[in-house]
Amino acid sequence: GINAEYGNVGVILKSVGEMVVEELPGGIPTPLPDQVCLTMGPVGICGSDVHYWTHGLIGDFIVNSPMVLGHESAGTVCAVGSAVTHLKVGDRVAVEPGYPCSVCEVCLGGRYNLCPEMKFCATPPVDGSLCQYYCHKAAFCFRLPDHVSLEEGALLEPLSVAVHACQRGKLKFGQKVLVCGAGPIGLVNMMVAKAGGASVTITDISQSRLAKAKELGADATFHVTSRDSRVTADQIVEISGFSDLTIECTGVEASIGTGLWATKPGGSYVQVGYGKAEVNFPIVAVGIREIDIYGIFRYANCYPKALALVASGAVNVKSLVTHRFPLREAVKAFELTKAGTGIKVVIDCDQ
Repeated sequence: GINAEYGNVGVILKSVGEMVVEELPGGIPTPLPDQVCLTMGPVGICGSDVHYWTHGLIGDFIVNSPMVLGHESAGTVCAVGSAVTHLKVGDRVAVEPGYPCSVCEVCLGGRYNLCPEMKFCATPPVDGSLCQYYCHKAAFCFRLPDHVSLEEGALLEPLSVAVHACQRGKLKFGQKVLVCGAGPIGLVNMMVAKAGGASVTITDISQSRLAKAKELGADATFHVTSRDSRVTADQIVEISGFSDLTIECTGVEASIGTGLWATKPGGSYVQVGYGKAEVNFPIVAVGIREIDIYGIFRYANCYPKALALVASGAVNVKSLVTHRFPLREAVKAFELTKAGTGIKVVIDCDQ
């Protein structure tokens, strides 16, 4: 249950570049009827958290007032709203960080990730979950089996991005998949594609990230050295053949071109990574080779599938975590992530 003697310490982005670990105003929150209050455990740091810290905005989402960071999280239920029936105090849950209105046309059509009223952790102006106590809609909290750790629960967030990407790209058993970029999101896409029966080639400009990808099961790795996307694509095709499905996880213009050129005629291409808002890409080649391009934004109805992949042992997300910090050392954890050190950095809110 809740220990009311203590306040609620969290990681607050005050303004661009100014992050503090301090007590949140309002103390320990009380859950609304459809919410649960959680004692937070591990919270992974995402590139978007770092970007809000360093730049103060992502696209149209601008940090205009202090905001709690964090959205890759799991915790233990410490209080239950009056209308909640499927969770009880003591349940360990993974938090799907966005909840939609549930009644608009896109929500009723099942693609609730596109809901214009979406409230998503640590996307301005909504507070995130990098704090000791946090309330969330119970329908978007998923109970973890006993053998799945809270840390694995927190990593269901990036894993769900990959589940959504592979579903959008219509991944099939036995396909050749090219993943561009071997950061955390590239790696989870590689793992989901492998779990789905594909063979995976993964690219990056970093040899150390490719070594990690190989360790985690990549069938082939490719070190990108040329700035010419066509040249890089030709080199990849020579080694691995054309891909049936390409999953682009960098958002870098040259990598987008490479991914499209390396996709077989009639193949599929999924854009996961975001960089510049506008890029040049070979649209004629896309047209005359009938490549299907899919956009993805977060995920919808993917958490149960991501949890099933982890619970069955088909995907090992624990291997992505390279650094762990207690809550009081959150700023150091963010500095490490910003520097590009390691793969996934996790902050433990209960330490």
